[in-house]
Amino acid sequence: MRYRITHLTAYHYADAVSLSYNEVRLRPLDSDAQVCRYSRVEIDPIPNERTETTDYFGNHVDRFALQTSHDQVSVKAISEVEVKAAGKMDLGMSLPWDEAVEVLAKGGLADHLLAREFVLETPMSRPMSELREYALASFPSGRPVLEAVHDLMERIHTDFTYDPGFSTIATPLSEVLEHKRGVCQDFAHLGIACVRSMGIPARYVSGYLETLPPPGKERLVGADASHAWFSVYCPNLGWQDFDPTNCIMPSERHITVARGRDYSDVAPLKGVLFGGGENKLSVSVDVAPLLEE
Repeated sequence: MRYRITHLTAYHYADAVSLSYNEVRLRPLDSDAQVCRYSRVEIDPIPNERTETTDYFGNHVDRFALQTSHDQVSVKAISEVEVKAAGKMDLGMSLPWDEAVEVLAKGGLADHLLAREFVLETPMSRPMSELREYALASFPSGRPVLEAVHDLMERIHTDFTYDPGFSTIATPLSEVLEHKRGVCQDFAHLGIACVRSMGIPARYVSGYLETLPPPGKERLVGADASHAWFSVYCPNLGWQDFDPTNCIMPSERHITVARGRDYSDVAPLKGVLFGGGENKLSVSVDVAPLLEE
């Protein structure tokens, strides 16, 4: 599948901002599963300084500085991406999860060593005894690691309610676990924390999901949204993605933008500013399928 993605983020400030420094992570990644054919990021006002680079995790980053007074800023990313359909995977081919933990602990291969840093806790996925207790039901001894994670994904999807009004970026996992509510970001962090509590590497994935309109209805331009899921490392199969919000393993309808330890590593737009007072944020995302050439 090929997609054209338009992501517009705009801030309007009550007071003038005298200076701001910002980072943008909105350019889709290239990988075995997808190719970014084209991408550009438009910024208004025109920045005084701007650079393009990649971060520690290999994500594309646009950095820019606004050094003149402004009361609004908009960032528009336009990309065209080709995503390949994933073949059906035999989850039983993965190593038993407890054996996978032992293999990773021994290190050895460079990929194993790199994956091990994704077992460490992060501010948004702190370990809790309650999380390990919740995860244990999916991880009986000897169960293939991807089967265990798939079962965990199904349980999160069943046990938790998608509720856009419940949480914010600052809502801790303890509250998500207590109230059994949240959004895709919360469910990704929950899955990551549970998997890491078992000693298995897991990382946060940000991107987009093509949404399909109801039968007989036209798709609404700009009605899509950013999405989040998580990825798990198996020593003999590499990284595999899981989407607990939709209870599926991502395929050609998922477009990957960035990967990291948690949301803080992959936020679409973040920075520091001087002044501004209160602000109003608006976000519009459109994921439009393109005809195959």
